[in-house]
Amino acid sequence: MSEQSAKPYLVRAICEWCADNGLTPYLAVRVNPQTRVPAAFVKNGEIVLNVSATATRKLTIDNQWIQFTARFNGSSQEVAVPIGAVIGIFAKETGYGFSFTAPDDPVAALASAAAGRDRPEVGAPKPDAVEPARPKRPTHLQVVK
Repeated sequence: MSEQSAKPYLVRAICEWCADNGLTPYLAVRVNPQTRVPAAFVKNGEIVLNVSATATRKLTIDNQWIQFTARFNGSSQEVAVPIGAVIGIFAKETGYGFSFTAPDDPVAALASAAAGRDRPEVGAPKPDAVEPARPKRPTHLQVVK
């Protein structure tokens, strides 16, 4: 049996925590072909969405998708975000939340893990460590004319 991702549970928890504390949960999303969001609001392949109860209708966060209806420039639109596209969830007022850096794509995860093997162990000496340059003292010599 494979282990489920903790990401949807953390997203739901932060949304609930925000609601309990009167904060506004914002969802940061990396837009991909499966993501259904208003393209006009996408910047650099990412979008930040207000997922509070007052900003959304029919908000559902399951283990694969986040879906809701929201108004963008007065127009109601359906939004669907795969959990794998979520890169963060945070409270607007405090900035408290989580960012997700580990990719959900198994191929990307393997590539990332392989790249991590090249890193030295914690506390291991760094190869070819360069000693920082010492600050130069002013010279005591003077130019005599």
